[in-house]
Amino acid sequence: MKITKGKRFSGGTHIPDRKELTADIPIEIMPSPDIVAISLSQHIGKPSVPVVNAGDMVSVGQLIAAEGGFVGANVYSSVSGKVAAIEERYNPNGTKSNYIVIENDKNDWSAQPLPEMEDKTAGSILQRIRLAGIVGMGGAGFPAAVKLMPKQAVDCLIINGAECEPYLTCDYRLMKEKTDEIHTGIMLLAKALKVNKVYIGIERNKPDCIKAFSEYDDITVVDLKKRYPMGSEKHLIYSCTGRKVGLGKLPADAGAVVQNVATAYAVYEAVELNKPLYERVMTVSGKGIIHPKNLLVRNGTPLDMIITYCGGMRDDSAMMIAGGPMMGPTMLSSNLYTTKTTSGLLVTTSDEVDMSGPTPCINCGRCAEACPMRLQPMLIDFYAQANDFEKAAKYGGVKNCINCGTCAYVCPAKRSIVQSIMLSKKKLAEGGK
Repeated sequence: MKITKGKRFSGGTHIPDRKELTADIPIEIMPSPDIVAISLSQHIGKPSVPVVNAGDMVSVGQLIAAEGGFVGANVYSSVSGKVAAIEERYNPNGTKSNYIVIENDKNDWSAQPLPEMEDKTAGSILQRIRLAGIVGMGGAGFPAAVKLMPKQAVDCLIINGAECEPYLTCDYRLMKEKTDEIHTGIMLLAKALKVNKVYIGIERNKPDCIKAFSEYDDITVVDLKKRYPMGSEKHLIYSCTGRKVGLGKLPADAGAVVQNVATAYAVYEAVELNKPLYERVMTVSGKGIIHPKNLLVRNGTPLDMIITYCGGMRDDSAMMIAGGPMMGPTMLSSNLYTTKTTSGLLVTTSDEVDMSGPTPCINCGRCAEACPMRLQPMLIDFYAQANDFEKAAKYGGVKNCINCGTCAYVCPAKRSIVQSIMLSKKKLAEGGK
C-alpha cells in the first residue's frame, strides 16, 4: 500500500462539488440512437479523413475516417447501418466541422475491427493505441499515442483521477466499477512509455477510490487536497511529484506524461478486448435534468436523445453546458452530438447559476490571486475589451492561460473574463502571434 499526500499549488479555489446528484448512480448502458453524427474533428490536430462514402454500409467498430496527420486520430463507427451523409454540422462550442451521419439499422453487426495482438511490447502497445483512435478523454483530446512519444526522456507516468470539475462523476464511477481494468490500462501505458514510476492522483473526496487503488503495489496513490483546478496537467504534476512545469513548457520537460483514467480504460479495451474507441462514459447532471445519470454512450449520440432518456428537462431549467460548468461551453441548442471527449452534459436551473450580467471591474485583484498560472486576468479582460490583444498577451499573459475559469468564478463583478480570454487567443492565433 503506497499512499502519499499531494503538494498544494499556488492559486486555485474551492468550489462546491455538486457531485451528489450522480455519485451513487452506477454506469448505465444507453440504447443506441436511430442516427449518429460522428465528428471528424473530435481531437486536437488535423481533422480525420473519411474512408467511407454516402451510401456505404458500415459495422460497429469499423474504421470510417483515418487520422489526418501525425497529430491525428482514427475514427470508428459506433453503430451498424448506412452512411447517410458526410456534411457540416455544429459543435457544442458554436463552430462547425464535418460529420459522418449514419442511419442505425439496430443490428449491431460487428466485424473484428482490430487484430489480435501477438505480443505486448512497448512498440506494439503504442501502435494499438494509435490504431484504436484513443485520445485524451479528460477533455483536451490530444492523441494518446503521440503523447506517449515525448521528444525527451521521461521517468514517470501520472494518471489523472482528480475529476475536479463540479457535477462530473464519470471518472469516479469508472474508477469504482472498473478498478482492475483501469489498473491494467495504466500498466500498459507505463510499458508503452517505458517507465516504472507510476502515480495516480485522486482528490480526497473519493476515499473509496483512493483505497481501491492503494491495493496495487506498482502504483503510488497521491491523496490530493480538493482544490480546483487540481486536474490541470501542470498542477497535477506538481501535486504528485513537486516538479514545476515552466511557462511555455510541456509536462515532458518535467519528466512526466499525464493520462486520464478514462484514457487508461480505453487502452485496456483496445489491447485486451481488441476494441477501438467508439463509446465512452459521461455524466448527465444538474437540477434541470429530471433523472441525472452516468451513461455509457456511443460516439455521435444526439444530446436531444440523451436528455429524453434521462426524463427530459424541468420547466425551470436555465442553461445547458457541454462538459463541466467551469470549462464546458454553454450551448444554445441540444441539437448536437457526443464525441470522444464528451465527459458531461449539464442542465442547470436558475438557482444553480448566476444569470446576472457583468458590472464594471472594481480592481479587487481576486482574479489574479486565484489564478493558478499566476497571470493577470483583469488586464486580459481590459485589453480584450479595448481590442488590443497584443497587450493582453504582453501584460496579461493570455497565451499561458489554461482556460480553467477560476478567474471568472471568483470575480465579484461577474466580468466575462473567460470570453475575453477566448477572444484574445482567437485573435492572436489569427494574427499569427
